Amino acid sequence: MGEARRDDPPLMQHIVRCPGCGGDSVYAASNPSRPFCSQRCRNTDLGAWASEGYRVPAQPAAVDGEEGDPTAD
Repeated sequence: MGEARRDDPPLMQHIVRCPGCGGDSVYAASNPSRPFCSQRCRNTDLGAWASEGYRVPAQPAAVDGEEGDPTAD
């Protein structure tokens, strides 16, 4: 069991764009860095997150007294 038979379909390999460098990347179990093309691109992306190079936009926090409890009137 576990052996590939002749009539088994080949494993699909999708080619995707690497989010790091924009080059081709194989999106398959054979690429441990997927969706990145290499460990270098993967580490570069991780470093950008760690240094807060990527940010999620958010509303500024309300200052005390601006938006208090509406039932407090």
